[in-house]
Amino acid sequence: MARADNPIIQTIYTADPAPLVHNGRVYLYTGHDEDGSTYFTMKEWRVWSSSDMVNWTDHGSPLSLSTFGWASADAWAGQAVFRNGRFYWYVPVKNRATGRMAIGVAVGDSPTGPFRDALGRPLVENGEIDPTVFIDDDGQAYMYWGNPNLWYVRLNPDMISYSGAPTQIPLTTAGFGTRTGNPSRPTLYEEGPWVYKRNGLYYMVFAAACCSEFIAYSTAPGPTGPWTYRGTIMPTQGGSFTNHPGVIDFNGGSYFFYHNGALPGGGGFTRSVAVEKFAYNANGTFPTINMTTAGAPQVGTLNPYVRQEAETIAWASGVETETSGEGGMNVGWIENGDYVKVKGVAFGAGAASFTARVASAAGGGRIELRLGGPTGTLVGTCNVPGTGGWQTWTTVSCPVNGATGTHDLYLRFTGASGYLFNVNWWQFNATGGRNGSPGAADE
Repeated sequence: MARADNPIIQTIYTADPAPLVHNGRVYLYTGHDEDGSTYFTMKEWRVWSSSDMVNWTDHGSPLSLSTFGWASADAWAGQAVFRNGRFYWYVPVKNRATGRMAIGVAVGDSPTGPFRDALGRPLVENGEIDPTVFIDDDGQAYMYWGNPNLWYVRLNPDMISYSGAPTQIPLTTAGFGTRTGNPSRPTLYEEGPWVYKRNGLYYMVFAAACCSEFIAYSTAPGPTGPWTYRGTIMPTQGGSFTNHPGVIDFNGGSYFFYHNGALPGGGGFTRSVAVEKFAYNANGTFPTINMTTAGAPQVGTLNPYVRQEAETIAWASGVETETSGEGGMNVGWIENGDYVKVKGVAFGAGAASFTARVASAAGGGRIELRLGGPTGTLVGTCNVPGTGGWQTWTTVSCPVNGATGTHDLYLRFTGASGYLFNVNWWQFNATGGRNGSPGAADE
């Protein structure tokens, strides 16, 4: 798996990707399938971000069922949007009082939270799911949602109330394709709508048919229709009987997010988010997009001479993440032979030393710095001591030799049996650089 970068998160199971471009980064909002699930057992949402589409930083879970005092279960597919300096995250949850699915809205001042319940009650409730929110060029915002039906409301500028009543979109075969064999569902529309505008055309991308689902789309001249079915984007594939789309443009490219069951133990209830880069056809239609293990190409490179969070990962083997006592997240559950891959690290003229923030309630271990693979060229080894606690942090440094140019960096962890140590962040220091030196004192 050393060359694979899809799925893009390997530390937990993720589903229902909702990407948002903000200030030169892609923020990715996902659900979290619990390990070993045999149903859509989901209790929280997660946030990740990337500036290069391959190295994703784990921002943990700033929103969960407990955020909504009225919600009892089912932290299912949501989407976050930015407006008026705030981030509004729309999610379907089960209303404890009614036992029905409802749409809640949380608000935060940062794309990574914290988020709080904006209303203390559902924004709208009709038993249906999967909200997507789109703000048109004229400032009018719309929320669409639904399974088995498809609805929209016009959101007010405050983004937490709406004008008029929810409107049902007619599910016609002209608008949403023809499904056979299910008289109660004559069209292909199933769930998971994703609405946006491109070159004056309105797109509705959705999970089609069931089960298994594929991804299809329709277009319209206006935000409320009339919709015209345009065909398949991603055919049925990938080991999960559901799929869920998210589409963005970022840094001159177009990207299609989805989920599958590709991780070990993966399946229809233990899904993983992945991404492909694509190009629209000249007439604005989608090409066919297939799932790959390669994923999207890297945008630019990663700078190792600034502090990098250990939870910024292109591919992880064996490790997990957790909330750090120093803020943010840290990498933990590290055992002998586990590793983290960071893609496209630009060492330039060369690195002289490596520094990492570490903690260990056990005997510690070693961080091997390798290029090109988990058993690739060894350019440095940092010894990690026992610190007396998993959140008792110290800083260690070690010399580096032979790290020049641009390479995939593997932090390979070695030591005795059991859990070895945790890592919060790391940084290389350039040859001749003033920032740090081998054997620098603990901070």
